[in-house]
Amino acid sequence: MGNIRSIDMQHIDDIFDMGSGYVLNFSDRTFAQFFAEELNIDIDDPIYQKNGMSKAKRLRCFLQTVDKTTAVRTLNALWEYREAVRERLGTPEKLHNPHGRLLAIINRLQSGSAASPFNGTPAAPALDRDKIVQLREDLISFSQLDPHPRGYAFEKFLREAFTLFGLEPRDPFRLRGEQIDGSFVLSNEIYLLEAKWQNSLCGNAELHAFHGKVEQKAAWTRGLYVSYTGFSEDGLHAFGRGKRVICMDGHDLAEALSRELPLNHVLERKVRRAAETGSAFVRVRDLF
Repeated sequence: MGNIRSIDMQHIDDIFDMGSGYVLNFSDRTFAQFFAEELNIDIDDPIYQKNGMSKAKRLRCFLQTVDKTTAVRTLNALWEYREAVRERLGTPEKLHNPHGRLLAIINRLQSGSAASPFNGTPAAPALDRDKIVQLREDLISFSQLDPHPRGYAFEKFLREAFTLFGLEPRDPFRLRGEQIDGSFVLSNEIYLLEAKWQNSLCGNAELHAFHGKVEQKAAWTRGLYVSYTGFSEDGLHAFGRGKRVICMDGHDLAEALSRELPLNHVLERKVRRAAETGSAFVRVRDLF
């Protein structure tokens, strides 16, 4: 199928240490065991040996043979294994931004394999590094603006960032008695957006007010509250757990852009952590 570009395969070689025919620290036995247990796949099948018998050659052939969804599952599983081994051994990271590079490849694969059910557009477009650099520079420059134009610039920034990563944002809209800063689609779920850039930390009252807006919509509606200056510890504590809202601050945005972490993956990781722990706000640096 030729799922993966040659340049992307070079990144995969680097990330999973495949330069000498090996893959990470796998032996032939543990390599076969990993694929059988994690992916229910026989990596020793002759179909994956067309280019050679080494683990690296079989993995390359496998990734170019299987469908894109299976390739994504495999790359994610290998990354989890890589990080588990590295953490257990205390091995320092030698590569620059390996996870961001891998997620960019995954986004490219997903852009050709999964369309949004709402308008048929790709759910996860390829990484545009020049646009990411521009967004990072824009975010830094906003601090020099006065509050009113800064608010509009911040909304425009979020709309462009969400568009870049296939989140299908809609512009702010007004309902009777309330203002919604916009909405977007993540993993086929609808999220309402609240975005603030103010001098003070976001507190309990603001979070509860937004959560109230979310609760008044359809039962499957969720929310993302973006507060550039962040959230107060007391406010998060009073807001509680198990809500239908996740939170992001300016440090999260800067971290994601500087590490070239696709925003759709960042939000998916926040949603998963919220489901696992009930916490509305977990920093990006603690998720990746």
